[in-house]
Amino acid sequence: MAIPKSNPNLICRILIAGIAFALIGSVNGYDRVTGELFATRSDVIAQHGMAATSHPLATQVALDILKEGGHAVDAAIAANAALGLMEPTGNGLGGDLFAIVWDAETETLTGYNGSGRSPESLTLEWFQSNGYEDIPKRGPLPVSVPGVIDGWFALHDRYGRLEMAEVLAPSIEYARQGHPVHDLIAWYWDRSVPILSEYPGFVEQFTIDGRAPRAGELWKNPNYADTLEILVNEGRDGFYKGELARRISDYMQANGGFLSYEDLANHQGNWVTPVSTSYRGYDVWQIPPNGQGIAGLQILNLLEAFDLASFGFGSPEHVHLFVEAKKLAFEDRARHYADPEYMEVDVDWLISKDYADERRELIDPDRAARTVEAGRPQLNEGDTIYLTTADKDGNMVSLIQSNYRGMGSGMAPPGTGFILQNRGEMFVLKEGHPNTFAPGKRPFHTIIPAFITKDGAPWVSFGLMGGGMQPQGHAQIVMNLVDFGMGLQEAGDAPRIHHTGSTEPTGQAIQMTDGGVINLESGFPYSTIRALMDKGHTVSWARGPYGGYQAIMVEIDENADPPARIYRGASESRKDGQAAGY
Repeated sequence: MAIPKSNPNLICRILIAGIAFALIGSVNGYDRVTGELFATRSDVIAQHGMAATSHPLATQVALDILKEGGHAVDAAIAANAALGLMEPTGNGLGGDLFAIVWDAETETLTGYNGSGRSPESLTLEWFQSNGYEDIPKRGPLPVSVPGVIDGWFALHDRYGRLEMAEVLAPSIEYARQGHPVHDLIAWYWDRSVPILSEYPGFVEQFTIDGRAPRAGELWKNPNYADTLEILVNEGRDGFYKGELARRISDYMQANGGFLSYEDLANHQGNWVTPVSTSYRGYDVWQIPPNGQGIAGLQILNLLEAFDLASFGFGSPEHVHLFVEAKKLAFEDRARHYADPEYMEVDVDWLISKDYADERRELIDPDRAARTVEAGRPQLNEGDTIYLTTADKDGNMVSLIQSNYRGMGSGMAPPGTGFILQNRGEMFVLKEGHPNTFAPGKRPFHTIIPAFITKDGAPWVSFGLMGGGMQPQGHAQIVMNLVDFGMGLQEAGDAPRIHHTGSTEPTGQAIQMTDGGVINLESGFPYSTIRALMDKGHTVSWARGPYGGYQAIMVEIDENADPPARIYRGASESRKDGQAAGY
């Protein structure tokens, strides 16, 4: 094969890929025909609309909505509703939602924070007097108000074109008629059943004769269809102020919980202004806290001063500098990120270039920082869905939704077809922490949608699921696209870096002296692993989580008359997802 001598970066990438394939093996495709060495398939390219979700049937639901003339928001809601049925291992009506919307008419980005609050009747003193040092992972105590339904209706009221009945109709039909369960979802479902079966309502609504549905087996959830029909007929208040709210409240009170009718009735999500940083001329956007999105911006700010392209993807310098930047950003994440009503540090300062310049002085290019503070490493277990949509008019949505850990709390109110989230586990039960539990407070959130603009125009709508992996993965996607010149699909399929051991926002800081652990996916050359060990890093391999990525990119075909908008879509190989357009 002839290699162009004028492209040393391509030579480096080919050599790295070849060594990795020979010595380690990889799931990557190494598509040398197009030069995208890590892509498992080509980008999906279409003109009139695009959807990328973690489930092929949900993607098709979104496309059908777009073809009917729906707004990208309509398609996103329809896909999210389908995923609540088809992928209950990662999301559902009992969880929270965050979104970033590009409005083509006004050429602006708008954010939505759809996170719910803790019960007003539950206090820090109650936990302490009852001997709790941490909030339980499951059951009634970590349940906070679900924010997703309010988020759907807020987004739909502002941007929607189709009636909500049309938007939710496909999911109602699938819930009644059934759909075959996909492989990866069946695997996660099977893991959750033994853990959650003790909680009332779970076995009755989320198992087949007490077991998880198997891959390829038809799954129906008529209770879920009933809940969606209440939303169609009664709107958001049917969930937060109607019979459903009473049913949820009565169920929680009967089973040792604190979530009340009043908590649901008082819920309100928030429209927010996304925040950004510039990275080599591209503006990367995130939702501000109580989420962790700005950690990705902090990582990018720290890395911008280094010529990563010259080092090459997979080089020791690439991995080392990324991990050291992550350590610094995650210290701030642990100490400062919380419900903005309780934050003492200004977000603008945390994502400023001046602050990054100060913190960058702590990075030693030749040695791993070994003294780090860490709490309970639980953020890496979150299960989430991410989806993105784009319509014929150029509107785009970046949306993420989750029940948090596994399938959520396990608490499944009777006749509803969904499980309440366990996001309240993220609170701290000690005084003096930004994320200390308080009544009516929003917990720290891991789920973060992202967006990239170039010269004020939309470029990429993307996200990457996976708890504490998310800001790490966001930064890596941006690096892959901008520094290493990868295509949209390849940027998601390329092997990832996952560092653990940083201080977590879920507990008081304690000292660690090992510098944490770098988990590398297969595909990195052994020479890089050896060099990282020489720098003092502990390097390991883990099953995951390395995240799950979807993305849509906008291009303009200047040769068309008139110039035409073209969408590229990508959905990575680690999940069951699909990108598709028309």
